[in-house]
Amino acid sequence: MAYRKLGRDNKHRRSMLSTLTKQVILNESITTTETRAKEARKFIDKMITYGKKGDLVSRRKALAFLNNDKEVADKIFNDLARRYENRDGGYTQILKLNERRGDDSLMVVLKLVDETEKVKKDEKK
Repeated sequence: MAYRKLGRDNKHRRSMLSTLTKQVILNESITTTETRAKEARKFIDKMITYGKKGDLVSRRKALAFLNNDKEVADKIFNDLARRYENRDGGYTQILKLNERRGDDSLMVVLKLVDETEKVKKDEKK
């Protein structure tokens, strides 16, 4: 699997992506750079897929990646798994913002897609 190195060694990159994943799951949105968001999106989708499976092996894999953060794991397996039970993927959305002052990195908002927004759009049609 190809991945971005993000200018960090393996342990730092894994820790950073784990932290980004936890923050997006807890807060449901986060502001970060575009490259970090694109890389973190893969792991967020994988965690929600584990939550939808709901078996013991999936829970252990999720906990291993999330550094045994039970609060985040409970939210994945109880809340998010129910929210996205009819959705086959694409649980995150990236909204572009301005460039960051100083290094001109493109900043984005990485957020979880809200199923109620989809229902509201379908009702308007």
